[in-house]
Amino acid sequence: MARQNISSGTPWEPVVGYSRAVRVGPYVHVAGTTATGPDGMIVGIGDVYAQAVQTLRNIESALRKAGAGLKDVVRTRIFVTDISQWERVGRAHGEFFGDIRPATSMVQISQLISPEMLVEIEADAYVGD
Repeated sequence: MARQNISSGTPWEPVVGYSRAVRVGPYVHVAGTTATGPDGMIVGIGDVYAQAVQTLRNIESALRKAGAGLKDVVRTRIFVTDISQWERVGRAHGEFFGDIRPATSMVQISQLISPEMLVEIEADAYVGD
C-alpha cells in the first residue's frame, strides 16, 4: 500500500523526524497536535478551551490533506496538563465530535514541549468505501 506523509510545514517536523499525519490505505493517523496557529505561535495562551479548539482545527486540516474528515475519526487521545480542566477540553471535543463520538481517552501529563501548551490531541481515522 502507498504511504502518504502529510506535513503541517512546521520547521521541527524534519528535525524530529515525524509527519503531522500519515495515511496508509484507508487508515489515517494524526500525530500529537497542539494549538499552534499558521504563524507557528501558540493560540489561546492560558485558555485550555481555546487551545483545544485550535488543536482540533489543526487536526481537521491534517485530515483534509489526507483525504479524510472529522466524520472518519474513530479514536482520539487527549493529553492535558491539568485534568481539573477536563470539562472545558471535553466541551471543545464535543463541539467537533458530538455526533461522531469516536472512542477517546483523556489523561493528565506533567507537561508538554512548551509550558504554554495545555493540551495535545492525537486522532486516528478510517476512510471506508
